[in-house]
Amino acid sequence: MAQWRQKIKSWMSHSLELPADVVMDLPRITMIGHLHIYIENHRGVKTFSNQELRLNLEQGELLISGNHFVLKTILPEEILLEGTISDVRYINIS
Repeated sequence: MAQWRQKIKSWMSHSLELPADVVMDLPRITMIGHLHIYIENHRGVKTFSNQELRLNLEQGELLISGNHFVLKTILPEEILLEGTISDVRYINIS
């Protein structure tokens, strides 16, 4: 059932030219160099340390690695992280 729902959302996004992040509950990630990362549409902070931020997503997790991390803004579905970002990785959990 979940796969059908995902296929219908994907079709709607493509056919109606709607933004995929809105229709499919995907995260919107904006990076400014390796210094800032702004993530919208996450589902909560799983872990945070000086060197790692792990966020829950609708489908899996997002792992951000680096150094000197500081959470500048944290809202229910938005987060702004500052520091030296070295890696951003999706982790598919099924």
